[in-house]
Amino acid sequence: MLAETKFAAEPLATPALGEPYLLTPGPLTTAYSVKQAMLRDWGSWDGDFRAMTSDMRRRLLALTGDTNGDFDCVPMQGSGSFCVEAMLGSFVPRDGKVLVLANGAYGLRAAQTMQYLGRAYTLIDKGDYLPPRGDEVAAALEADHAITHVIAIHCETSSGILNPVAEIAEAVHAKGRKLLVDSMSAFGAVALDVNEIRYEAMVSSANKCIEGVPGFGFIIARKSELEAAKGRSHSLSLDVHAQWAHMNKTGQWRYTPPTHVVAAFLEALRQHEAEGGVAGRGGRYTRNRDVMVAGMRELGFETLLKDRWLSPIIVTFFNPAHANFAFDRFYDLMKDKGFIIYPGKLTAVDSFRVGCIGQMDEHVMRRVVDAAAQSLQEMGVDTAAPPAAAIAERAKLAA
Repeated sequence: MLAETKFAAEPLATPALGEPYLLTPGPLTTAYSVKQAMLRDWGSWDGDFRAMTSDMRRRLLALTGDTNGDFDCVPMQGSGSFCVEAMLGSFVPRDGKVLVLANGAYGLRAAQTMQYLGRAYTLIDKGDYLPPRGDEVAAALEADHAITHVIAIHCETSSGILNPVAEIAEAVHAKGRKLLVDSMSAFGAVALDVNEIRYEAMVSSANKCIEGVPGFGFIIARKSELEAAKGRSHSLSLDVHAQWAHMNKTGQWRYTPPTHVVAAFLEALRQHEAEGGVAGRGGRYTRNRDVMVAGMRELGFETLLKDRWLSPIIVTFFNPAHANFAFDRFYDLMKDKGFIIYPGKLTAVDSFRVGCIGQMDEHVMRRVVDAAAQSLQEMGVDTAAPPAAAIAERAKLAA
């Protein structure tokens, strides 16, 4: 059973324009004040915008627990995948080799990125959702001394699993290698404290758990790694060292920054702090997950993952076995009721996903469950129980 949770007294405001809630891993539903922050124009070279960039970097660094000044933050234009490519291309030497840990689409995308970069890598592919474990990583590093770096996905949103980054970090550090973390969908809601988890660099983006809008990401890395990255990048625009050096020298982004997105992100960061930082944000998302999962299970839905592995970011449910159930119809009915859900990415069985992040609370999640119940009724589905093959698939994780 999921842990008992406390419920917020005051519901969050509903979307001001009446748009559906985005129950996705991002872009996600944002606060109206975040949208309002984009109404003003800013000069990208002006001192006011440079001060905003500096303030943003400082606030992001504070979320890592770095009190010794060992790390720095480098914003980078583009989507999260742009930033992952920037991190890999800048921190992995051209004669380096990366161990990629994959259990879903984003680990495999990291491997694909290494192919495009033309740099050596090896892959531990755990399929759709099985977590890479510390002992497996240790064995792989022991067997291949050419490996210099390991990349791990913090929360793999293909399945919603929260991977065991702490034990992976211990294994990597014990073998004298360097860890890069793709915390795209977890940073800001799941702790990634540098005092507790050893890593050299991590990457995330504006439109995830900080609840900003899409347009840029950011790399937080040890300054020693940033210094060593000089001249390594394959790309002019994705060179993390060059962006960092230029930003520290001038206070400016090297190329046109997403000014309005930065303004919105600063407002999102202020709200994040007011909510209690990582612990507060993670607490709300956990309540969202617990209320939604409990309600869906009462309807007969089954989660792909056992409670131990459920992240507070997004949850995968098996499609019901009932002959009248069709995901496309279910999607449309949910959207008609104000909720945009997400298709599944599992290859073995049919599934769909429901996100827990964004500007919504447990009151909204109760409405999500009510909408699911009503949608099933409209489809003539009297039970959401999955097929036996789905339960057999899930048993692999418990084995």
